Amino acid sequence: MIFSTNSKVLEKVLSKVFPAVPARTPMPILENYLFQIEEGKLTITATDIEITLRSSIFIDSTENAEMVVPAKLLFDIVKSLGDTLINFEVDPVNSKMKLKTETGYYNIGYASAEEFPKIPDVNHDKKFGIAARQLKKSLDQTSFAVSKEAIRPAMMGLLIEFNMEGLRFVATDGHRLVRYSLLSEKSEIPEQYVVPERATSVLSKLLVEGNVEVALNDSTISFLLEDVELTSRLINQKYPDYSSVIPLENEFRLKVKKSELQSSIKRMLLFTTTNYQQVKLTLTTDQLEITAENIEHGSSAKEMVSCEYMGDAMSIGFNAGFLNDVLSHLDDTEAVFKLHSPTKACIIEPLTQKENEDLMMLLMPVRINN
Repeated sequence: MIFSTNSKVLEKVLSKVFPAVPARTPMPILENYLFQIEEGKLTITATDIEITLRSSIFIDSTENAEMVVPAKLLFDIVKSLGDTLINFEVDPVNSKMKLKTETGYYNIGYASAEEFPKIPDVNHDKKFGIAARQLKKSLDQTSFAVSKEAIRPAMMGLLIEFNMEGLRFVATDGHRLVRYSLLSEKSEIPEQYVVPERATSVLSKLLVEGNVEVALNDSTISFLLEDVELTSRLINQKYPDYSSVIPLENEFRLKVKKSELQSSIKRMLLFTTTNYQQVKLTLTTDQLEITAENIEHGSSAKEMVSCEYMGDAMSIGFNAGFLNDVLSHLDDTEAVFKLHSPTKACIIEPLTQKENEDLMMLLMPVRINN
């Protein structure tokens, strides 16, 4: 059979699907694209079993076919060709695919589609639509706090929670917690789904404009964008009761310019060790003293930052790297810290919440070495 398409059009589709191709795998078949040609439409699929990406383009073809093609080799060839017409000639006898352009040809082997894992068509119990930019913000605001430790598998994913208060995205690694809520997306039936971090990471890079149709059931979630669909297995573990660790008695309040505090914290990181990134904050009515010390190198640093603090004088320690991450994802010029004591969790919020949004970050303190 023979079919043809523009190289740039094909490259765009291959690039969207390629993130699902595993870099290393005990199943070599997963290092391929699945090509499915039907009625002039080419659908390209890649999977690492956990996530699947699929996209389609229309091609000039009169025959139907299925085959498995080496993903990296094909992608690299197409990227290198520039803007040109590619004619594909498929030789089923020798299992060869020839890519022909005006200036050359390239032969690659292909395999039977029967060897590729079956991608099931999933019936979904729940569907909703969301703007791509809003979904991207929801993922980016929270996913940095997803746990990397396999001790509690549920915490290695992002919680999507439906309730009467809004659509919530929650992530925690036990040291920090982020809860981002879309207050306009309310649901009368409370439900929770845990999406693997890899799926949210790949999805965030695909989200640009338009709308996304999200479909879920107990085991699977799919995100249908304009020209690509991402399907992922859900983590089949109960998410921890995160609300139980959010303190209610944090009566002390610190207001500080985010940029000034974050700049200081970044400099303090230079005076910490990789394994022990402690920074100490000493709070008084109008001044925040920030100190760090690297005992191994005999180095230390201290800075003063203007603030507004209402509460008892206090010194509290934080992991400087975690604090910097939290400030990086705070979408406001001023940060508000709600505290109770040097040993209790601290709540960090923007001074002004965006319309129909609510962002709450929690950071556990570390013990100060006096």
